[in-house]
Amino acid sequence: MYRRPESVLVLVYTKEAEVLILKRSNPFPCWQSVTGSLEDNESQEVAAYRELKEETGLIDEGVMTCNNISRTYAVDSRWRHKYKDRNETNIEYEFFYLLDNRPEIKLNSLEHTEYRWLPIDAAVKKVWSWTNKKALESLATKL
Repeated sequence: MYRRPESVLVLVYTKEAEVLILKRSNPFPCWQSVTGSLEDNESQEVAAYRELKEETGLIDEGVMTCNNISRTYAVDSRWRHKYKDRNETNIEYEFFYLLDNRPEIKLNSLEHTEYRWLPIDAAVKKVWSWTNKKALESLATKL
């Protein structure tokens, strides 16, 4: 099954401006926010909630906001084989998920090995992708 060249990025954060980042295990270790490809016939919002639940165990502890922001990026060569026709670009839709405080996180061990709550500026320095950095910088201007 191939990936659809559209995905979501969900920034999970608290009212104290702490951001959740996850350490991905494959195809290489890197830090990121909640991310994932849209499935066939799936809306952006449904994908955001599905990925949030799959990667963190969170369901309805916070408030999800669609930012109506999307970014197109070049698909890393280590992932291109997962796309039909080896797509070279992907569109990523940005969401924020606001929590009152830090809930228990239940990582999907098939995707991530650990998590951290960091101040936004530290998270910007830690995450791998430029789109994740831009989304975090956008969040910082809103807080």
